[in-house]
Amino acid sequence: MMIRSQSYSFSGIVVTLNFFFLFSFFLHTLASPTLHRCRHDQRDALLEIKHEFPGTDMYVWSDNDMKSWNKSSDCCSWEAVTCDAKSGQVISLDLSGVTLNKTLKPNSGLFKLQFLQNLSLSSCHLHGEIPSSFGNLSHLTMLDLSFNRLVDQVPSSFGNMTKLRYLLLDENKLSGKFSVSFANLTKLIHLDISNNYFEPEGLHDMSRFHNLELLIVSGNLFSGLFPTSLFTIPSLGWVDLGGNNFTGSIDFRNMSVSSRLQILSLADNKFDGPIPESISKFLNLEELHLRNNSVSGPFPTFLFTMPSLQLVNLARNQFKGPIDFGNTSSSSNLSVLNLADNNFDGQIPESISKFLKLRKLDLSNTKLEGKVPGCLLRIRSLKLSHNSFSGFGKSSEVLDQAKMGEFRLDSNSFRGPFPHWICEFRSLQILDLSNNSFNGSIPQCLRNITYVLQVLNLGNNNFSGILPDVFVNATNLNALDVSRNRLEGKLPKTLINCMYMEFLNVEGNKFKDKFPSWFGSMPFLNVLILRSNQFYGPLYQDHVYIEFQYLKVIDVSHNDLSGAFPTFYFSNWFEMTTLNPRYDTYMEYRFMYGYQYGPYSISMEIMHKGVDTEFEKIRKDFTSIDFSRNKFYGKIPESIGLLKGLRFLNLSSNAFTSNIPQSLANLTNLEVLDLSQNQLSGQIPRDLGELSFMSTMNFAHNNLEGPIPRGTQFQSQNCSSFMDNPKLYGLDDICRKTHVPNPRPQEVEEVSEPEEEQVINWIAAAIAYGPGVFCGLVIGHYLHFT
Repeated sequence: MMIRSQSYSFSGIVVTLNFFFLFSFFLHTLASPTLHRCRHDQRDALLEIKHEFPGTDMYVWSDNDMKSWNKSSDCCSWEAVTCDAKSGQVISLDLSGVTLNKTLKPNSGLFKLQFLQNLSLSSCHLHGEIPSSFGNLSHLTMLDLSFNRLVDQVPSSFGNMTKLRYLLLDENKLSGKFSVSFANLTKLIHLDISNNYFEPEGLHDMSRFHNLELLIVSGNLFSGLFPTSLFTIPSLGWVDLGGNNFTGSIDFRNMSVSSRLQILSLADNKFDGPIPESISKFLNLEELHLRNNSVSGPFPTFLFTMPSLQLVNLARNQFKGPIDFGNTSSSSNLSVLNLADNNFDGQIPESISKFLKLRKLDLSNTKLEGKVPGCLLRIRSLKLSHNSFSGFGKSSEVLDQAKMGEFRLDSNSFRGPFPHWICEFRSLQILDLSNNSFNGSIPQCLRNITYVLQVLNLGNNNFSGILPDVFVNATNLNALDVSRNRLEGKLPKTLINCMYMEFLNVEGNKFKDKFPSWFGSMPFLNVLILRSNQFYGPLYQDHVYIEFQYLKVIDVSHNDLSGAFPTFYFSNWFEMTTLNPRYDTYMEYRFMYGYQYGPYSISMEIMHKGVDTEFEKIRKDFTSIDFSRNKFYGKIPESIGLLKGLRFLNLSSNAFTSNIPQSLANLTNLEVLDLSQNQLSGQIPRDLGELSFMSTMNFAHNNLEGPIPRGTQFQSQNCSSFMDNPKLYGLDDICRKTHVPNPRPQEVEEVSEPEEEQVINWIAAAIAYGPGVFCGLVIGHYLHFT
């Protein structure tokens, strides 16, 4: 038998709920041995269920299956089946995780098991509507249909199941009105309908559910004012209203004085006004989630006098003024505090040192300043990004007990050398010091922690000298960003030991070396940014073929690279050749160190002709090649047409010759193409006009000839995309549409100066390590700001 365990995520913190009450219930039903053989009508109904789902012997992860279901044995001994010890009636059926992969029929054998008390069909790949025949199962006390693909309304016949105590319908596509579907189920103890599409309506008169202990309705379309009647239920222990459209102020005036409430999530709604001080009457409250609302007012000092509180998340609200923890007791149980994205001012109060159990603190983007108290260095996860911190308090007394796993100081006002005491954090997995003014050399002592590090971001500082050889044992390093510093010399070859490296950015330094071809041996490298350095020579060296099998983004622009490409150069770039690439771990890292540290989210901007286009999150099929502003020559390899997943291609400002490859027309996902400022000749392939996703193309400053193709994709481009190709004709019509005069050949020199803004610029925003907190792992180059 499988005991289901489900994880709920509140604002990045994973809370695991084990259904101990269900486990106890099943144990109760199994406590006595079966004294009665299975009834024939019950056996026949079960076999009918098996015949309805012929593929059930093939299952994904379940401990349950139907292989044992046959007439040669007593059906009460079958897997997933439990019978009443006296009557032989089937009272429990647990098929959770069995891949049924069908629609439940109204006349299914399931509905002939009329004495069922417990039924679990969780994660069975069920789809379609819920049959009204469920109303025949009037003895049900537990029903689990979660994690399927069920649609439409909950049938009104659910009202017949008046004995239901546990109902789980979460993670489906159900809709309709809550008040109609569940009105009669007043004996419910546990109700989870999260992540569906239940209609916008308030939770009215919830007091009639007087046995309710757990209510999770997050991720629906609920609206209306704060449901005050809900908090009159004394048995209530867990409430999650997150991810809806509730509005108005939070009001606990009518709360039950004997409330057992332990977990309250109101996150991701539209609540406003202050947090009422009456919340402190919830004497058992352990977790409070108010992230992403419009809650305002001064800092709620009274919250931190509640000894039971373990987690407080007030991020993304409108609190103002100084942070004040008041008369906080050193016996406080607070372990997680998130105040990010508010409008606080001043410094971190020294009273924060009284939270001796604090494991995770997020004060990102809160307008705080001054020094970081040394006592915080004992915290496992410390996020202080996007503030004005400039220094550290005394730290020597806590370094010996420090268990830091995540340390983010990016986008502050720190100056001076690298803080060497960071090398004492032997458990550190994420270190982000980017976007500050640190200077001097990067210390060798980093070798002490790189064997544990997964992310190292030192980008956009003033570090100088060489990048030290600290990567011998860096086998866990996934992401390295040292961009926009003043580093020089060669990249250390010990980077090859970073076997799990997926993101590498050294943009905007003074590295001078041949192209490091050994990057091709990194089996998981997804993103490689070498932009704006002094790398030289060919990408194809010594007849050694470089296979970037998992590469999705490569930018080697603004270097001194040169040479011609073999025709087969792109043949084995597997990740770009498929239209259905694997789901990259760099897109969703999960750094587990007591809590969930992921995921990354990547966004990118492209500026073309002075207009920003932003992609807030790069999709898993995002691919990009930027070889611009180098000295590559010869033919563009025909094998580039194999990269069917490619979305952005920039080969501008090189010395490519010959014709534009016809194979480019195979790039059906291509959105941006820049071949400008080369020596290309011949005609523009007409088939490029068939690329339906193409939004921007640039062929300017070449030796192209013949007509500009008449297709919509060409005719919608700006006049400047074709300029300075003296033998190219048909430009007048395009220039007329965009109200730009077609420049005569003698005028080309005059208009070439502003062309700098018209060339496609690859501008990237940041990689974020957590929802809403950007940490500046940059995959591009900021050339213009508009």
